Amino acid sequence: MTQTTDRALRTSRLKFLLVVLVFTAPIVAAGLLNLAGWQPTGKGYGQPIAPQRNFGQEHVQVRLAKGQMWPWRDTSPRLTLIALAGPGCAAHCVDTLTKMAAARITLNNNMDRLRLLYVGQPPAEAATDGMENYWQLGTDVDGRLAVYVPSIPDSVTALLVESDGTALTLYPAGFDPSGLRKDLQKVIH
Repeated sequence: MTQTTDRALRTSRLKFLLVVLVFTAPIVAAGLLNLAGWQPTGKGYGQPIAPQRNFGQEHVQVRLAKGQMWPWRDTSPRLTLIALAGPGCAAHCVDTLTKMAAARITLNNNMDRLRLLYVGQPPAEAATDGMENYWQLGTDVDGRLAVYVPSIPDSVTALLVESDGTALTLYPAGFDPSGLRKDLQKVIH
């Protein structure tokens, strides 16, 4: 071999090793971080429901205002956002409900992938505020959702429920509706 051919061969091998290193370095780094116990965490604004519950399997019954029962499994895969109001739902409660409905609207083309269900006594001004335009109104027949109802007057808690009826996330009384909106944009895309 000539010196020029030998030099070109070494340069070619070096380039090949650099390409291999570029593709394997992130995999090796991820493996080392995993072995060290580090796991990435996503910032969610709600609290995971543990132990998980499946409202469909538990036969949690919500009767809608028109008399039919709420179908936990829908004809198409859609999440359900349940609002549960504390005693005396008034101005603050209605404001939170309005922001929750607005969070659905910000999903744009995907807003049909989220159903809004209000469970409990509707606010006094519900009919005049047009609440029925955005929310399905229902009552908890057996009181099985009572554990999530806030005791704080004029407050709301929210539950995000998967399309199969599995409760995913709880947003306790006083939650930030803009955080809920961000979470919805992450899971509904």
